[in-house]
Amino acid sequence: MGLSDLPSPAAMPKHYRPAGKKKEGNAARYITRSQAVKYLQVSLSVFRRLCIFKGVFPRDPKKKVKGNHHTYYHMKDILFLKHEPLLDKFREMRAYEKKVKKAVSKKNKDLAERLLTRKPTYTLDMLIRERYPKFIDALRDLDDCLTMVHLFAALPAIEREKIEAERIHNCRGLSLEWQAFISRTHKLRKAFISVKGIYYQAEVEGQKVTWLTPHALQQVMPQDVDYKIMLTFLEFYETLLGFVNLRLYHSIKLKYPPILDPRLKALAADLYALTRYADAKDRTIGANNEESELRLAQLQDQLPGNEPGALMHLVENVADDNEEDEETRACKTLFQNKTFFLGREVPRESLLFVITAFGGVVSWEGDGAPFEESNQDINYQIVDRPTQSHRFISRDYIQPQWVFDCINARLILPTEEYMVGKVLPPHLSPFVDNEAEGYVPEYAETIKRLQAAARKEILPMPGGEQDGLESAQSLLAEGIIDRTKAKEAAEIKQKLALHEKQYHQELKKEMRGMQYASDPNIDEIKTNGEENTDEMSPQQLVKDDENMTMVSMSRKKRRLYEAMKISQDRKKASVETLETRKKNIKKSK
Repeated sequence: MGLSDLPSPAAMPKHYRPAGKKKEGNAARYITRSQAVKYLQVSLSVFRRLCIFKGVFPRDPKKKVKGNHHTYYHMKDILFLKHEPLLDKFREMRAYEKKVKKAVSKKNKDLAERLLTRKPTYTLDMLIRERYPKFIDALRDLDDCLTMVHLFAALPAIEREKIEAERIHNCRGLSLEWQAFISRTHKLRKAFISVKGIYYQAEVEGQKVTWLTPHALQQVMPQDVDYKIMLTFLEFYETLLGFVNLRLYHSIKLKYPPILDPRLKALAADLYALTRYADAKDRTIGANNEESELRLAQLQDQLPGNEPGALMHLVENVADDNEEDEETRACKTLFQNKTFFLGREVPRESLLFVITAFGGVVSWEGDGAPFEESNQDINYQIVDRPTQSHRFISRDYIQPQWVFDCINARLILPTEEYMVGKVLPPHLSPFVDNEAEGYVPEYAETIKRLQAAARKEILPMPGGEQDGLESAQSLLAEGIIDRTKAKEAAEIKQKLALHEKQYHQELKKEMRGMQYASDPNIDEIKTNGEENTDEMSPQQLVKDDENMTMVSMSRKKRRLYEAMKISQDRKKASVETLETRKKNIKKSK
């Protein structure tokens, strides 16, 4: 091949690369989805499942070599998938399905039945160990897992979407086992009822875990949802939650999976059965500990005097398990010595979970209940109906919101506003920081005063802590510059303005051919300017200093500051809207 055979520079494409030359940059670093499927020699559905199981997600490179309409993956991730043992399992299952299909089409029933007994299976246990080397990593990634499992636990079994009843029962069991552990260890911290469902937040081993459970209603199955993708995620999440529950149950010396009372399980009282299982195991452990301590005390007298604690190391682990932080103790004793009875119209599982997590005792109307409605030890009966015909004088009849407001406030609130038939106060979200948002609802202030009264504290007068300057405009409060420097900056700015005025006057006189003479009014202007500087308000000082600070900022910091100002202005506008609505509601009343 001579030089004459090479293409001319004009005929070469823009990104011409000679044949055989190695790719560089984004072309070598990223690969499109169709190229990845072709490279791995799998179907698109298998590729999606593999990516979900391994935690591989699409990337967004700055320079998209193949165009903006493609989905890109990192080449290292694809090589990571190439050596996955699960990929060989998927290929084996694909070959098995072809063999079964061929045997059925040839009407070879013996071969088909023999093949059906040898169906290849796989587990995701090694993937859990690979993706979460430490238990704390699994807890950090548990939010979506719990939400998905609780969602499928409330869905109906649909054959056309391949949502099997066995999988729904498994999800329900896993979710109730998690709730039983949280309830038994008193790790629940927040709960909020919304339109989507009930939000919960628990603190397990120092990690905050938040999940959403749907309401106990008939679920509507939308047609525009890809249930295959959701079922693939669910398959991974079921394995993950099973591992987490196993570790948590072993940490409190309980056998996993728990053995439930079949009578309570048949009556759909699974959570109560799990609670009874945990309490029974605790009583057994407690009896064993008492017996071991008695034996140790008897042996202690027989030991020499120089070894007084020779056997006490045998029960040190038991003492360590009983150590609880302050917040757990507060949650454990909130409903202590309080007995609740649930009406048949209230959500039983959520209230049973919440009340037992905060130390209360619960029963309900129906089969499998621990005690009847006529029990005289009941303090509160929770009903959700306009009127209550038959009443006991020794108890309060309240609506379910009272329980959730009490646990969020860590306080037994007065029941007058939550009585049957009354309009409830606003249900405030514990996930919102009112101080940071700039608007504190009226009922939140009422709860704060009740909390202060319970702690025997005295709160300052409303508005006593407010400064004269708004936080959005007060750079003095931000520690950028003190008031003295702000005043000096204003004086310098005033002097510069005076000198600029004097310079313009000189130019005008020179253009007219007049000789320059100092203007006697300048001193008066300076004096007036100094007086004006002294009379300037703090807001004006801060505004001038803010302008000077903006000039000295870099472009990146200036854009960041402007974005902060925009967000503060939006927050201020939303607060003003809420205040206006509040005034309109008061006027309408």
